[in-house]
Amino acid sequence: MSKKYSMFIGRFQPWHEGHRWLIDQRLKLGKKVWIAVRSCEQTESQPWNADQVKNNIESELSDLINEDKVFVSIIPDIDSVNYGRGVGYEIIEHIPPSKVEKISATKIRKSLRKSGKL
Repeated sequence: MSKKYSMFIGRFQPWHEGHRWLIDQRLKLGKKVWIAVRSCEQTESQPWNADQVKNNIESELSDLINEDKVFVSIIPDIDSVNYGRGVGYEIIEHIPPSKVEKISATKIRKSLRKSGKL
C-alpha cells in the first residue's frame, strides 16, 4: 500500500457520520487517510480540545488505525491551505448525498447539551 495519504483537515466537533462518509470516499479507493485535527481554541461551538477530539476519532476508528489505513494527528489551527503548481497532489472536493449533507455538528452539540452529555 502507498505511503501517501489523503488528508482531511477539520475541527470534528464532534466526529459524526458525515465525517465517516467523507473519509470512506478515499478508503474505498484503497487510499490511506490522514485526519488532521485543528488545534482550535475551545468555545461554545468548539467544546472539545484537540486531544479530546483526537482520542474520540481514534476510538471510533480504532480498527482502521490498527489496519494502518487511517492516521490521526493534531495540527496547529490554520487560516488557509495553499499550494504551488506541480506539487504532486490533488485537491478533491467530495459532494455528499443529501442524507449526509443534512448532518449538522451544531445540532449534534445542541442535542448533547440538552441531554447533559456535554
